[in-house]
Parts: sequence; C-alpha cells; structure tokens
Amino acid sequence: MYSDKVMDHFKNPRNVGEIENPDGVGEVGNPVCGDIMNIYLKIENNIITDAKFKTFGCGAAIASSSMATELVKGKTLEEAWDVSNKAVADALEGLPPIKMHCSVLAEEGIHKAINNYRKKQGLPEWEEKNPHSHEHEDVTCEH
Repeated sequence: MYSDKVMDHFKNPRNVGEIENPDGVGEVGNPVCGDIMNIYLKIENNIITDAKFKTFGCGAAIASSSMATELVKGKTLEEAWDVSNKAVADALEGLPPIKMHCSVLAEEGIHKAINNYRKKQGLPEWEEKNPHSHEHEDVTCEH
C-alpha cells in the first residue's frame, strides 16, 4: 500500500521537533481526520536554513511532513512556495489516493509558515495559487 520511501520517512522521520525562536510557523489541520501539522522555519537572507515539524496524525501525514521539510531546506522562499503537494507525493514515490490530502496539508503548512514570516517582516502575504481547502471536505481518513 505504501512505498518504501513513505515507510522510511514514517519510521525514520527527518527534521522532527521545534525550532527555538522560529522565523515562520505554519499550523494546519484536517478536521475530518484530525491530522495536525506544525511546520517551523528558520530563514536567513531569503533562504530557508532549517525546517522542522511536529505532526499528530497517520503515517502518511508524518512522512509528508518529513519530506516537505527536506524539500524546502536550502531553498529561497519563492522556491519553497512552489513546492506543491504533488512534488511531496512524487518525492515519496506516491501516496494512495485516500492519503493525498496529507501532502496537501504539508504544502499548506509550508505556505502558512512562509506567510507567517512575511507578516512578521511587515510584508504582504502571498496568495495561494490553487487553494486546496475544498479537497478536505470529502476526505475520509483510514487510520
């Protein structure tokens, strides 16, 4: 059901924890299944120098958080903003359709953390290009 990559990131998640005094924090959740994801970013000169996460949820949610933090480290804010849920799922070598919402949460968490940073800097928040909020409505989670 899950790829080896998903299982690896679930059993050995990367970047677990909180960043002390983070520059940006994104908290997202899915009310249907109860997954809660917190993404913490450290940003220097427009580059994400560190990313950590704390996720309460299923294996796919943990794996998606882990992979998302790996994908954004070292990227500019613009590059990180463009890391889509599809990129997260592809990097995990696929997620079952019923678990794709976990990668959507990861994308939204990164976006919220970036906008939290921008707001703290007195900059306007960036707009979501393709808001995914409607995707949560029909999700049934099998934990």
